[in-house]
This record gives sequence, C-alpha cells and structure tokens, in this order.
Amino acid sequence: MLFYLSAHAAHGIDLRTDDSLLRLSDVIQQRSDQNQQTQSAISDLQQRADQLAKQQGRSPADADLLATLQQQAGLDPLQGPGLTVTLNDAPPDATARVPGVPEPGVNDLVIHQQDIQAVVNALWRGGAVGVQVMDQRLISTSAVRCVGNTLLLQGRVYSPPYVIRAVGRSADLHAAVDADPSVRNYLQYVTAYGLGWKVQENGELNLPGYTGSTDLHAAAGQ
Repeated sequence: MLFYLSAHAAHGIDLRTDDSLLRLSDVIQQRSDQNQQTQSAISDLQQRADQLAKQQGRSPADADLLATLQQQAGLDPLQGPGLTVTLNDAPPDATARVPGVPEPGVNDLVIHQQDIQAVVNALWRGGAVGVQVMDQRLISTSAVRCVGNTLLLQGRVYSPPYVIRAVGRSADLHAAVDADPSVRNYLQYVTAYGLGWKVQENGELNLPGYTGSTDLHAAAGQ
C-alpha cells in the first residue's frame, strides 16, 4: 500500500530528490519564458491578420480611425521626446547615510511595487502619451507587480535596475514626477540608504507597440 501511494503521488517523479522540488522563483521564471514565447507567436499572428485585413481593403476613413485607436491603445510604436526614469536597489551592505537615521532593514534596500507604480502614475498624470517599463509597452490592462525582489510584468520577470520611459512633454513629465508624494517618499530612502534614482530628459524616444494579448480575463469593481 505504501509503495502504491508513493507511486500515485509522485506522478512519475522522484519524491526523494530535491531537484524535483522547484522553488517559486524557478516556477515563475519558467512561466515567464513560456509567456515570452507565446507573446512572440501572438505578435506574428497579429501581423498576419493585419496584412489580410489590408488586402481586403478599407475606406480611408476606416483606416484613419483604426490607426488612431491603435495609437491610443498602445498597439503601435511611438516616437517623440520624453523622459527616462531608472530605479535600482541599494547595495546589499548599505548603511545609513544620514545622521540619526536607523540602520536599514532588507526591505529598505530594495525597489518595491509601489515605487514603480508611483513613477508610472506620475508620468501618466504628467501627460505621457505612451509609457514603457523595461522592454514592454504598457496598455490599459497592464499591471505592475513585484514578486520578492523581481518585477512581474505581463507574464515576464525582470530584475533591477528598472527602466521606465515615457513619451510626452519632458518638462511636464519631470514636474509631475517631482511633485508626486510617493516619489518624494522614495527619494528620502535614496538619500538615507543609497537606492538608485536617475531621471533623464530625452529629445527622442522610440517606444515599441504592445504585442501581447488584449483580452480582458478578469475585472474588479467597487
């Protein structure tokens, strides 16, 4: 009976080997790789669908309307002036840099989900017409999440430094970031413990179009 139960629970793997027990980070990385492959396939199919639609022909008005909607939805590449913001973890051996500030704990030295969200939200409020986090364009259903000390964005995993780019009026974007209360709170940790922070105005940025699925799988209401 014991041999049968063990074989049934194992499903063909060795229950006594540590190699069969993947850590959560390994599982997330595997899923990230799978999602990246899936997104690449979706992008190819979307290009083929666009080509077929063009072959069927559209009226000029329909074509202009579709182009406008795709641009607003973040599906088309975007070019223009803007702002680049980079956030990074502090060195693991960082100590307090300001007299009277307590010595940091582990959570004081890493980038958190709310830090990235604060920058992204500030850029939108500053009039950004498009935002990119790492190598991915954000759309209306994009969600920024952190798992441990890594960023989980649209099914893919990233490690710091985290680079956020936005196209829009550089001065307005910069002012919105500087005025955001959550960003100001983050900057206190930059001063106290050496978290990474860099803001650069760009004369020309090129943001890619979003290539993932646009289907909404779940929504929460109040």
